[in-house]
Amino acid sequence: MVSNPWYEYPKLQHPAIDLFFIESTSKKPCLRSRPFSTSRSSHKTTHKTRLNYEDAYAFHHARQRKAANVARQADLREQREAARGDPIRGITTPFIESLDSATSRESRASIDEVSHRVDINTPDEEPPSPAKVPEETYLGHFLTQSELEESLEYSRKLSEPPINLNRAIADPAQEAADAREHAARDRIAREAVLRIVDLSNTSSKERLRANTRRIIDTFGRHNTDKHLKPKAAAAQSANSQLEPTPRVGPDTGSSEVQIGILTAKIRVLADKYEGENRNDKVNKRNLRLLLHRRQKLLRYMRQKERGSDRWFKLIETLGLTEATWKGQIEVR
Repeated sequence: MVSNPWYEYPKLQHPAIDLFFIESTSKKPCLRSRPFSTSRSSHKTTHKTRLNYEDAYAFHHARQRKAANVARQADLREQREAARGDPIRGITTPFIESLDSATSRESRASIDEVSHRVDINTPDEEPPSPAKVPEETYLGHFLTQSELEESLEYSRKLSEPPINLNRAIADPAQEAADAREHAARDRIAREAVLRIVDLSNTSSKERLRANTRRIIDTFGRHNTDKHLKPKAAAAQSANSQLEPTPRVGPDTGSSEVQIGILTAKIRVLADKYEGENRNDKVNKRNLRLLLHRRQKLLRYMRQKERGSDRWFKLIETLGLTEATWKGQIEVR
């Protein structure tokens, strides 16, 4: 039996060589240099030893350049993250802020001007009228300006004081006083009704319903096709060049309308999730589902409408950034 030379020559171990044992008559190991061996540990120099032989000025100058590059990379990383925006809220725009009250700033100012406080002692003042509210203003309880004006006018006629047909015994002074009192009470009633149907005084469900109608009117293709330029013919697919099916009623199913409705719902859930409701697991799950659904729709629309006026209007109006459709969205 051949003896193991490892135990016969224990001092032959070295990091730069390999031991290849062969069976021969001499029973001694064959030594061969490792083809890709590293230098010996005695040839390695430490950091302090290298500083003694290098130029100290060049070394510190390189360190400064490296520190400047690292700082510049950190600044660029922060700018890139800021440009990506918040994947949940995006960038705040006037349209996004108006979702809280379901009315725009101009409409809000008009409503506040119309529904001012009326005193019963000022009968000569013109009564507030829904006709002065802009047409794009939305009211609660499924009402429109025309319907509200007709109802108020009808109630005013029903509550008018009766006129004595026998003018011989009629008292003109009393009739004038009754008319002034009726006009003052009618102004107060109109102001009360305007405040009741104002969306700022309604529930969140009413505001969400009004926001849905606003989004359909803003992004629906039954309105946007009239003033937005279509996508270039070269960028359109073969199916899109066919004759489109006539639209019946408002557009409620296009990608931009669904993205807008999801954005309004996400804003409501995000407001509820902040603060003391951070442990609401059900709300967190619903928020995550809406975010991922909006992300899929944004990716689809970016693929179909990228570079078109419809895409830019959607992004600028809703304040959506790359973080809303790129990468992974986390709700913490």
